[in-house]
Amino acid sequence: MPTATNRGVDLYYETDGEGPTVAFVGDVGYGAWLWGWHHDAVAGPYETVVFDHRGTGRSDAPAGPYDVAALAADLEAVLADHGVRSAHLVGAGLGGMVALRYAHEYSRARTLTLYCTAAEGSAVDAEALAALSLEAGPEASLSGAFSDQFRADATDLLDRITEWRREEDATGDAWQAQAAAVTDFSAPPLYEVTLPTTVFYGLDDPVVAPDAAESLAADLPRGDSEAVEGRHLCFVEHAPAVTDRLLATLDAHTDHEV
Repeated sequence: MPTATNRGVDLYYETDGEGPTVAFVGDVGYGAWLWGWHHDAVAGPYETVVFDHRGTGRSDAPAGPYDVAALAADLEAVLADHGVRSAHLVGAGLGGMVALRYAHEYSRARTLTLYCTAAEGSAVDAEALAALSLEAGPEASLSGAFSDQFRADATDLLDRITEWRREEDATGDAWQAQAAAVTDFSAPPLYEVTLPTTVFYGLDDPVVAPDAAESLAADLPRGDSEAVEGRHLCFVEHAPAVTDRLLATLDAHTDHEV
């Protein structure tokens, strides 16, 4: 599988499908498993690019600190290595912050779809974020991610997710460095981020409150927001509905010419 390099840091990524490119940018600690549901819906009419943040999965884990600027440069290295001319960006949490910074600093982004993202690290509940870490315990770390009803109804799936997390997620110093990138984040001037942007948010997200996500969307010139039942990983819990909305957005801004 391909590897891109940014200033000596090797970044593992995978691609699938054909057509206009959609790049998925992950949240703190989570491995590529996070995008499995979206990937199955998007790969085919679109090309997907999924990469591991530094510190995650098969990418290098250099010593911190990390910041969103460095992570945006990592994304640029991945897209440049793959020869991508333009890409729709889909980012969750930390990945949404990376997408915002990337859209401001680089020229390849076409649209932004952001999940559970705030414009400022000060709007993120650091304790609730820490509780999502696998090191908080497999069961406890899922309580802030998924609703009680989902966890009661999908025990087999959650067992599989826990196994994927043990194989792919960032832990220890790497997790802490990614979390610090979130809490230290300050968005670029949002009026300068003029791409079509949809901000999805969980109505019961303990990490990024709904008003923080709504404020981000309101301050973007072409931003809109959509509420989703659930917590920080509401876009996984309600993946069919969210991916349908994502595909509608992609189709509205794509001519399907590579």
